[in-house]
Amino acid sequence: MKVKANLRQKVRPITTWNVLGLLPGSDPKLLPEAVVFTAHYDHLGVGPAENGDAIYNGAADNASGVSALLETARLFTALPRAPRRSILFMACAAEESGLRGSEYYAKHPVVPLDRTAAALNMDGLAVDGAPRDYTFLGAERSSLKDLVRDASRVLDFDVIPDPHPDQGSFFRSDQFNFARAGVPAMSIDPGVNYKGKPAGWGETAWKEYEQKRYHRPTDAYDEGSDLSGMRDTVRIALYLGWRIAETETPPTLNPGDEFAPSRKPGSVPPR
Repeated sequence: MKVKANLRQKVRPITTWNVLGLLPGSDPKLLPEAVVFTAHYDHLGVGPAENGDAIYNGAADNASGVSALLETARLFTALPRAPRRSILFMACAAEESGLRGSEYYAKHPVVPLDRTAAALNMDGLAVDGAPRDYTFLGAERSSLKDLVRDASRVLDFDVIPDPHPDQGSFFRSDQFNFARAGVPAMSIDPGVNYKGKPAGWGETAWKEYEQKRYHRPTDAYDEGSDLSGMRDTVRIALYLGWRIAETETPPTLNPGDEFAPSRKPGSVPPR
């Protein structure tokens, strides 16, 4: 069999920025280290029109994650004291163009990666209700899985494996650039079972989004959306971030994990 094809590409330079905010830690010993929260703020901009609409809004992907990032930052600053480690909040650029914003940060970090305790990403959160379960992409690669298990008991949610492993989602958002640099990293994603919804509703809603709204103009803000799931995600993010920032010993990658060699041995001083 012989196949012949023509591929047309348009290359143009674009200047963009990551947007960062740093909350310094309260412990002089741990202040130089940080927990990083990320969410990408870019989408596809203007593209081919559908039903007369050419604006690719990116409401769920990823205005939802950026909103949760900002609320998590607000809550951290409202605490009676800052956590022991510093907290770095980053709205990443150019995720839709190949994770370029987080890739740049990993090469030019504000907090050295060997002093980055963990990275928590939020991308495409629940905007149609409150999940009963969540998946934490990448948590199984490190001791973050133990903190996730603890959070599920305290905040009363279930933890499930990635319900769509064929999508390769762990490798498709900004936590990946931290992970491959040797930083324990994960993405907080909604599961498939929702409070007050019948069995199977979450999977049906996910398929509907993938087929009709993902990377399309129809991924737009809806005033009737139920954002209770975003509220719950922020609670989870706040709890996990606080625990990581307060714990004397930072999370560690599992022995034998493919990214473990990228973490310099002894780079984070033992407590």
